[in-house]
Amino acid sequence: MHAVLSPARPIHPDPQPFPGLLARRLAVLRRPAALAWGLAAGFAALYACVGVNRHRRGLTKAYDLGIFEQAIRAYAHGRAPVVPLKGPGYHLLGDHFHPLIATLAPLYRAFPTPVTLIVAQALLMALAVVPLTRWAHEAAGPRVALAIGCATGASWGIVRAAADDFHEIAFAVPLLAFAVTALGRRRPLAAALWSLPLLLVKEDLGLTVAAVGALIAWQARQDRRSPAPGLALAAAGLAATALTVLVILPSFNPTGGFDYWQQVDGGGHPSAGAMAARLVWPPVKWLLLFLLAATAGFLGLRSPLALLCVPTLAWRLLSANPNYWGVSYHYSAVLMPIAVGALIDVIRRADRRRIRRALAVSALVTAVTLPLYPLHEVVMPEAWRTSPRLTETRAMLGLIPDDATVASSNRLAAQLTDRAVVTLVCRPPDGPGPEWVAVDLHDPTVQSPCAIAATLHMVTEYRERGYRPLIDQNGLLLLKRP
Repeated sequence: MHAVLSPARPIHPDPQPFPGLLARRLAVLRRPAALAWGLAAGFAALYACVGVNRHRRGLTKAYDLGIFEQAIRAYAHGRAPVVPLKGPGYHLLGDHFHPLIATLAPLYRAFPTPVTLIVAQALLMALAVVPLTRWAHEAAGPRVALAIGCATGASWGIVRAAADDFHEIAFAVPLLAFAVTALGRRRPLAAALWSLPLLLVKEDLGLTVAAVGALIAWQARQDRRSPAPGLALAAAGLAATALTVLVILPSFNPTGGFDYWQQVDGGGHPSAGAMAARLVWPPVKWLLLFLLAATAGFLGLRSPLALLCVPTLAWRLLSANPNYWGVSYHYSAVLMPIAVGALIDVIRRADRRRIRRALAVSALVTAVTLPLYPLHEVVMPEAWRTSPRLTETRAMLGLIPDDATVASSNRLAAQLTDRAVVTLVCRPPDGPGPEWVAVDLHDPTVQSPCAIAATLHMVTEYRERGYRPLIDQNGLLLLKRP
């Protein structure tokens, strides 16, 4: 003991267990803001890197990057969001209610490229890491905060969405992260204010706002306060959903209705029993529920915050559209901040053994799913190469002048929407027809939104109209109107 306290070995006022550079880096873990924003910046860079590179490789599509670019381009020039890719004169607010995307118009006006939308989505998605990491730091310390931040940023739902073109739910992900954090910290006003903008993101999220209001009311009763503010928010969410689905969307829709009703009833009138069976069948839905529960370390299912997943899960599982049932596409991104928030909420009250086990499960899910989603492309050399096919495609599209009218296949459309008026090649033209027709018959997405038969039929019709082929090789076809 005397040797340790000897004057020959002075004691520093703030000794570090790991001296030098490593100690300084580990010290970041003790600063919640630095840790949270550092992780967010890192994930934003990864998302943007993957998304921009996928666009460079021609993997983005008309559905949905092209559609949103046409809408935001219109907003940027003070016009209504009319989207030719959806049809002649199609007003996009007749499809989904997402006016919040107009906030990107000034940025797009300054940088008129689809890359602007991809980078904006990366920043928005990564922002969700910040409140959840800081809350975890407050609840359980720096190591848990680091694990939670990584679990959020690398979660399968967010990673899939961040690399999948652009979608309006990019705004919902951070808003939900802040709202869930506010609920967990028992800050009802902040939770309400963070959730209200969800009404402008997409029509179904009004139900999630209603769920936030219900939880605020429940917390108020627990704390012996008036539940009236929470109930008012719940009513506002339900009313907003009804207003958008029954009035606003039909008023802009060319058919005068809401296009997605048939995806709930399957075009018929299923019985109550059949609708209930849809919640659990086919088994692909079990995978969705299992991965969501595992993302919350299973422990998060004990939190009332997990109930915020119910509205989104309900419409997805009840839908007759199989694209909504699984773990592909971007639909699960809004569930990730809720699942992670529910885990943090329970961690505050759990013992160390359960915390370690829950974090291990969540980390295992991330480790298993990460190679299945596009984020791993950052370290794949082949993802950064320029193939001869890509060179041929670029050369073909380079022949199309700016401001031209073009009928295009799905993937080629996303390469043209920033400088041309683009429609889908499989649809009959409006008026005299486009000046150019650009088709990639090797596009694996050629089945949707355009079936190959419809595409070939229209190509034949354009040829019969006298369109002259400038390029017709290796499945790449470029026709010019006479």
